Amino acid sequence: MTDLRALLADATRQLAEAGVASPRNDAELLLAHVLGTGRAGLLLVDDLDGAQASAYEVLVARRATREPLQHLTTTAAFRYRDLAVGPGVFVPRPETESLVEWGLTVLDGVEAKHPVVVDLGTGSGAIAGAVASERPHARVHAVELSDDAFAYAERNLAGLEVDLRHGDLADAFADLDGTVDLVLANPPYIPLTAWESVAVEARDHDPALALWSGEDGLDAMRDVAATAARLLRDGAMVGAEHADVQGESAPAVFVAHGGFVDMQDRTDLAGRPRFVTARRVRR
Repeated sequence: MTDLRALLADATRQLAEAGVASPRNDAELLLAHVLGTGRAGLLLVDDLDGAQASAYEVLVARRATREPLQHLTTTAAFRYRDLAVGPGVFVPRPETESLVEWGLTVLDGVEAKHPVVVDLGTGSGAIAGAVASERPHARVHAVELSDDAFAYAERNLAGLEVDLRHGDLADAFADLDGTVDLVLANPPYIPLTAWESVAVEARDHDPALALWSGEDGLDAMRDVAATAARLLRDGAMVGAEHADVQGESAPAVFVAHGGFVDMQDRTDLAGRPRFVTARRVRR
């Protein structure tokens, strides 16, 4: 038998030396995964058997190479759901929950019995799944271009009333033009020139299609603005996530496109610029 606390302390040290941002957190979550318990359940365990200790040591060693925690546990928590994730799909971040919370508030003010929502570039299905599960009266549509990510979205949206389509957000949902009440998107937004500044977990493991977006990081945002302008009914809203350094340049995309008013940049829970919102005007 191996003492749990000694093993946990050694794993935390190993991950800290490897540059992992939250070594204690990750060490505990990996141990909980091996034991098949929640994190709080670690308080009830004193020792690990040989097989458990070996499995844990393997996972810690992989995490020390900066393989994403969520790839090792095969799940990512997003709002009230656990999503299947792994190589080939963008791992959803907690910051995106602020965009979803804003979107749900917008939906609560829509008079239609079944408001229409579109998630552009759904990836794992995080945004679409959150909206569909928390506002089941909404008619949710989502699109994803990547074959690998689409497979994860299918899995994560199974059992929910979501119209999931395989295609490019730039020309998606022509059948919904002018009828949509809310567009949400977490598009790729990292400039090609920022490669060195990106965390290893994202740079080396998240799919390139979900990260990079031209020289200024806003190519996909321009597609979001154009598609939202086509889809939204008069007075309807769009919200799109961006990098924390794009608090001015992302709203400027919607200004430049035209057809939008009330452009506003909003912060995440940490107070960082995180997503832009705008209202469509057709008059």
